[in-house]
Amino acid sequence: MKPSAVRFPAMTRLQFGISVLCMLAVVVGSNILVQVPLNDWLTWGGLSYPVAFLVTDVLNRRFGPAAARRVVWFGFAAALAVSVWVASPRIALASGLAYICAQLVDIQVFDRLRDQRWWRAPLASGVLGAILDTAVFFSVAFAATGAPWVTWMLGDLAIKLVVNISMLAPFRALMWNLAKPANA
Repeated sequence: MKPSAVRFPAMTRLQFGISVLCMLAVVVGSNILVQVPLNDWLTWGGLSYPVAFLVTDVLNRRFGPAAARRVVWFGFAAALAVSVWVASPRIALASGLAYICAQLVDIQVFDRLRDQRWWRAPLASGVLGAILDTAVFFSVAFAATGAPWVTWMLGDLAIKLVVNISMLAPFRALMWNLAKPANA
């Protein structure tokens, strides 16, 4: 059955609210942490941000791509509003642009691969999302600032890919509670 023909359970308001709060916490926390270099090639944000892909993928698996997109858009609006307050405007803009592009790609790729082996969808969507997010974020946030943004970008990407792979374990652990959608 095509992924688009699958019917998914509706999210409750509580589930939606918790999902948006989780996304908000990850994005805002990462926007604060990306401003703190760990060394010459990595910021702390590279360690926290990949959790956003775990949230999106769990939502996509359980409630489908439409619900995941809805959480992503609400999370985007909320995170952008808060990030302008806790981070520089440039960081907030870069984060918002990178986040929405990467999360929407993650949702699309995950949905196309959802019927394959359990690990393919979150791995492929997370890797592509991390690459897009990192390239967009660092080029907008730090280009022409004098900061070593290319080395930060490469370091953050390497860490995001490692963290993305490590997120497969929590994704698999959470799958026991993810009921199969109707018509699946």
